[in-house]
Amino acid sequence: MTIDHASNFTNNFSTIICLDLEGVLVPEIWIEFARHTGIEELKATTRDISDYDELMTMRLGVLKKHGLGLAEIQKVIATLSPLPGAREFLDWVRERYQLIILSDTFYEFADPLMAQLGRPTLFCHKLDIDQQGMVAGYRLRQEDPKRCSVKALKNLNYRVIAAGDSYNDTTMLSEADAGFLFHAPDNVIREFPQFPAINSYEALKQAFLEQ
Repeated sequence: MTIDHASNFTNNFSTIICLDLEGVLVPEIWIEFARHTGIEELKATTRDISDYDELMTMRLGVLKKHGLGLAEIQKVIATLSPLPGAREFLDWVRERYQLIILSDTFYEFADPLMAQLGRPTLFCHKLDIDQQGMVAGYRLRQEDPKRCSVKALKNLNYRVIAAGDSYNDTTMLSEADAGFLFHAPDNVIREFPQFPAINSYEALKQAFLEQ
């Protein structure tokens, strides 16, 4: 870290950047798995369905129907890389702010991708895997975890800037001191016009610096 970067970080030590993971920094894991398996139902994400339990119940049912377990999903994840420019963007953020990734993915999915991103702090969920390696269920860290995480950080007297792309990010963006949609689909942008819509890492950097 250069002296200039150290000065930037010191000036911003009380600001935490909270970012979504899938669609913002890495590909949508379920969409990639759907492409590999040819199962169209698995292309649905939190960009399409706002009720997370409804979405996950559908996904688990499809996996059971097709006899697909954790090993098959992890095999696809092992082929994935962060989105172009994501690692450099995170390096830029960490030189200037503190950083937490708030995601509705699962630790059993995210590990290989987090390694490629330099292992930033990740808050997400866990899967229940049975003895046959099938996904039997999932355990949320807490209800509405992204919003609750931001609220907790604010209660610790941190200032929070957040960015995400999906329905499940909107409560996080509302709770943050400043929130941005990043690479969001048109339906989310239309329904949440209060959040500026940004489509490049360079523009997101500038938005952070302006806060």
